[in-house]
Amino acid sequence: MSAKIDLFAAAPSLMKDYQRSMVTLTASANFDPRLSELVKLRASQINGCANCINLHATEARENGETEQRIYLLPAWREAPCYTDRERAALEWTEALTRLSEGSEHSGAYESLRTQFTEEEQIKITLLINIINGWNRLAVGFGVFADPAAIKAGAQAAAHR
Repeated sequence: MSAKIDLFAAAPSLMKDYQRSMVTLTASANFDPRLSELVKLRASQINGCANCINLHATEARENGETEQRIYLLPAWREAPCYTDRERAALEWTEALTRLSEGSEHSGAYESLRTQFTEEEQIKITLLINIINGWNRLAVGFGVFADPAAIKAGAQAAAHR
């Protein structure tokens, strides 16, 4: 598949700012990087974003994530290898990513509240919002890029 549009050529300033928001949030969230990648990967799986699945599986591995946990992520509820904190984050990720399905999310919020401070709740929610936005951009415009190219672009955006 080839991209319908080059996002960074069409709207360079906006796209760099959007990319910088993800880099800034990820750096300031102070979560285990593996947790951030699990959240981004799970939302991307739900949204069917091949670009982001590829990127965040690669980044998860670079942060020490195991193949087993990456492969089991779609079945995280049944897999014993995730912590209670990770489960709360994944449940919140699914609830917010599937918001349009009309599912009740109060149980997910209760799990989140027991595992994360109020500030962390906001940070993880922003992370979920940003990755859902990236998924929509990538799926909508047919973007599929090499993870190394994406990483180089993110690093460049962080230093501007």
